[in-house]
Amino acid sequence: MGLRCGIVGLPNVGKSTLFNALSNARAEAENYPFCTIEPNVGIITVPDERLDTLTELVRPRKTIPTVIEFVDIAGLVKGASKGEGLGNQFLSNIREVDAIVHVIRCFDDENIAHVDGRINPVSDKEIIDAELQLKDLETLEKRISKKDKVAKSGDQAARKEVAVLEQAKKTLEEGRNIRTMNPEGYERELLMKDLQLLTSKPVIYVANVDENGIQGNEYTSKLVELVKPENNEIILISAAIEAQLVEMDKEDRQMFLEEYGLSQPGLSRLIHVSYRLLDLITFFTAGEKEVRAWTVKNGAKAPQAAGAIHSDFERGFIRAEVIKYQDFVHYKSEHACREAGKLNIEGKEYVVQDGDIMHFRFNV
Repeated sequence: MGLRCGIVGLPNVGKSTLFNALSNARAEAENYPFCTIEPNVGIITVPDERLDTLTELVRPRKTIPTVIEFVDIAGLVKGASKGEGLGNQFLSNIREVDAIVHVIRCFDDENIAHVDGRINPVSDKEIIDAELQLKDLETLEKRISKKDKVAKSGDQAARKEVAVLEQAKKTLEEGRNIRTMNPEGYERELLMKDLQLLTSKPVIYVANVDENGIQGNEYTSKLVELVKPENNEIILISAAIEAQLVEMDKEDRQMFLEEYGLSQPGLSRLIHVSYRLLDLITFFTAGEKEVRAWTVKNGAKAPQAAGAIHSDFERGFIRAEVIKYQDFVHYKSEHACREAGKLNIEGKEYVVQDGDIMHFRFNV
């Protein structure tokens, strides 16, 4: 699956520094707005200890993890929805991602300019929200204008659509994001997939702190309270510290983390939360040639999982041979699992579980 998370925020909040740490890429990270003009794209592997364990047991010729794309989108400013800064270009980039990673500056540093001249994470969040909401209002008003005439002619499908569009418009006019509507079914298909409204996208808030705020500070406390009603995740990360961590070897990295009272890098937490936010699970294929992790939506059935490998597998699906991860670890091989009766034969209605080790039978 092509999964993309867009990193957004005001200029100079640490987006590109975070992106560089994520991908170990070399996106510029200069101390002035609009340094990032074209979005940088990094292909990031999803850390998974289960993949490492399966590799040790199977000893394949190669191991292939699953991945997520992170896109470093240039900084938005107030007025972006009307074309201020490089507004429309950046808003278009946001429309193309599956989820938003909203980076908010939560540290003081007189050597790093803030676009508004002061540190105020609450205001920073509200500026980005307002710009995305205004752009969504523009999208909705155009669609309502187009569909309203058809609806007034008596077309029932158009009437149904206009009713949903008007409710979405009211939500935005009240200063709320479309995702707070919790759209399902037809509404979800229209607002999130068809119109791809910016504020319908799931979001993770990243509070970018300095080394003194890694466990929280006055800025993060305010941000946590602001985000709480949205039921969205907020992660405290020091982009500067993460940039140092990626340059260290494993032993030094662990010592560095322990100094700050951290169990794992913030980047690992961000990747896992992004994966969970998009409601994704991992299944594995394991053989002498390769051990590989695959991504599917939670709730996917066996033929859809087969299709993640190749469309021919889904079209010609016959059955799936499934071993639970814990059983594979316990018995240490596919053969031993088969002998112990821990290999199950599943059909088209089987719902894939996170960690399943699968082998597909299909007609060419």
